[in-house]
Amino acid sequence: MAKKSSFGKTAMWILMALLFLGLGGFGAVNLSGNIRTIGSVGDKPIAVDTYARQMQKELNAISRQTGSNMSFAQAHQLGLDRAVLQRLLRDRALDHEATQIGLSIGDEVLRERILNIPSFQGIDGKFDRDGYAQSLRSAGLNEADFETSLREETARQLLQGAILSGIEMPAAYAETLVGYISETRDFTWVLLDETSLEKPLEEADEATLKAYFEANSENFVLPATKKITYAWLNPTDIIDEVEMPEEDLRAEYESRADQYIQPERRLVERLVFADQEAADHAAAALEVGGTTFEALVAERDLQLTDVDMGDVDQAELGAAGEAVFAAEIGSVAGPAPTGLGPALFRVNAILPAQNVSFEEAEPELRDALAADRAVRIVEAQAEDFDDRLAGGATLEELAQQTDMVLGQIEWTVDSSDDIAAYEGFREAAATVAEGNFPKVEQLGDGGIFALRLDEALPERPATYADVTEEVAERWRADAIVQQLRTLADTAKTEAEAGVTWPVQGLTQREEMTQTRNAFLPATPVGFTAEVFDMEVGDIRILEGNDTVVLVKLDAITPADKDNSEAQALIAGLREQQNEALARGLFDFFSEDTLLRAGQNIDSRAVNAVNVSFQ
Repeated sequence: MAKKSSFGKTAMWILMALLFLGLGGFGAVNLSGNIRTIGSVGDKPIAVDTYARQMQKELNAISRQTGSNMSFAQAHQLGLDRAVLQRLLRDRALDHEATQIGLSIGDEVLRERILNIPSFQGIDGKFDRDGYAQSLRSAGLNEADFETSLREETARQLLQGAILSGIEMPAAYAETLVGYISETRDFTWVLLDETSLEKPLEEADEATLKAYFEANSENFVLPATKKITYAWLNPTDIIDEVEMPEEDLRAEYESRADQYIQPERRLVERLVFADQEAADHAAAALEVGGTTFEALVAERDLQLTDVDMGDVDQAELGAAGEAVFAAEIGSVAGPAPTGLGPALFRVNAILPAQNVSFEEAEPELRDALAADRAVRIVEAQAEDFDDRLAGGATLEELAQQTDMVLGQIEWTVDSSDDIAAYEGFREAAATVAEGNFPKVEQLGDGGIFALRLDEALPERPATYADVTEEVAERWRADAIVQQLRTLADTAKTEAEAGVTWPVQGLTQREEMTQTRNAFLPATPVGFTAEVFDMEVGDIRILEGNDTVVLVKLDAITPADKDNSEAQALIAGLREQQNEALARGLFDFFSEDTLLRAGQNIDSRAVNAVNVSFQ
C-alpha cells in the first residue's frame, strides 16, 4: 500500500504542476506551434512542456527557500537550467533502458495507481471518470499521454530501486574509520618560549638584519597590488551642510515621546495563583519566613524568567499598581488582583521618571535626522555623478566639481583600512581591470564611490626597505627558536637518559586520552598529528613561530568498538557509506545508459523555452 500511495502522490503533483503551468506559467508564453520537443534520448523524446515544467519547479523551490523571487538570469548563472536538462536526459535514458529490457507495469497495476490518486476522486471518495478526463484536459493532456508518463515513471522507479537496493560497504571499512578516529594518546610536553632563555635576546643591528634579509630574500614577497584612484563621498562629509528646520526637529521629538518622556517604573516579577485562598496562603508563608519567592516559583515548575514582567509603569499594573509602587526594592507586594487572577509581585528595582526636554534632546535629534538626510542627499546625487563619469569626466574633475573626496590606495587582498574597510569597495577593487571606466557604486553606510585602476602590480620580490619591520620580526623569532632549540636538544638528551623534565627545572604538562581532533593552545601547527605518529616512549622536538615544544608519548589507547557510542558511530558511518556507494553506482549506471542510448538536443528549442522565462 505504501508504494501505491507514493506513486499516487507523485502523479498528483505532476498533474497539479501541469495545471499551474497551463493556467499561469509556461502556457502564457506563445512558443511556435512547431516546437514540441527539445530533443530525445534513444527513442524517448523530451517534451517542451516537460523541460519548462521542471525549470519552473526549480525556480519556485529556490524562491521559497530564499524568500525572494529568482529570475531566470540568476538561475542561468548558477547553472540551474543545465542541471535540469541533465536530469531530464538521465531520466529519459532510464526510460529508454527500461523499454529495452522490457520492464513495465501491467494495465491492472496502472489502473490501480490511477484509481488511488485523490485528484481523480469525487466527493464520495470513489474514482470520478468525468473528473479524471476534465482534470487532464485542463492541464493540456490527454489520457494516453498521462498514462504513458505514469507507466514510464513507475518503470523508472522500479529500475532505480533494483540498482540501489542491497548495496553495502564492508563492515570493516566503518570499523577501521571509527578505530582510527576514536583511539587516544597520553603524553607529556614542555613549552619553551622567550622566557625560557637564560638571558634576554639582544637586538640586531642594521648590518645583521640586512644580512638576514639577503640570506632569506626568497621568503620576502610583496603581494599582488592594485594602485587605485578613487572618489568617495561619505554622508558624514556633508552632514554639517544639512539644514534642519526646528519644526522638523520638534516633530521628531513628538514622534519619540515614549523615548524621552516616561513615567516612574518598576522592574517586577509576577506570580499568579489560581484563587485567592492559594495566594493568601503563599503570602502568609512569605510573611513568617516559611518560604521564599524563588521557592514559590519553583513549586509551580516555573523559572524566574517565566514570571518576569520587565519594567512597567503603574498604569500597566492596573488594580495592582498602587500596592506594587508602594513596595520597597526586594519586597513582595500582594496578593493583588490581575486579569489572570490574584498575584504576588516582587519589586526588583525602581526606575525614576524620565522627562527629557526638547532642548536637551535637540543635539541627539539633530544628529540623527541630519545623518538620515545626508544619506538621502548622497543617494540623490549618485545618478548625476554617474552621468558625469559616463560623459567623460575624470575622477579628479568630479572631486573638484562636487563634494566627493579624491584618494589613492595601493590595494591588496589584505587591505582593510579607511575606504578598504567597506566590503563594497573591496569587491569592486578585486574585480576592476585596466580599461574599466569608473562608475558610481554604493557603500553599506549610504556613501558612494567610484574607482579607477592606475596600475596592477603582480606578486614580486620585496626590497629590504619594503619589509624592514617584517625582517626584524622574523630575525627575532628565528633567533629565539634557534636558542630554544639548543635548550630543547639538551633537555631531550637528558630525558632519554632518565632525567625527568621536572628534575631539569622544566614545567611539564600532562595530557590524558587526547583524540586526533584535540587542540592545545600554544602548540605548533600539526602538533597533534605529530603526537599520533609517535611510538610509546618517543620524545620529539617541534618548533613553532617563536616557541619550541618537547613532547613524550606515554600511552596509546585503542578505540573501544564495543561501547554503545562507538557502535552508534559505526552504524551511522555504514549507513552513510552505503548511501554514497549506492548513489555512485546509480550515477555510473545512468551515465552508461545515456551513452548507450545516445542523445540529441535541439539547442534552438531549449533557447526558445529559456527565453520564455525572461
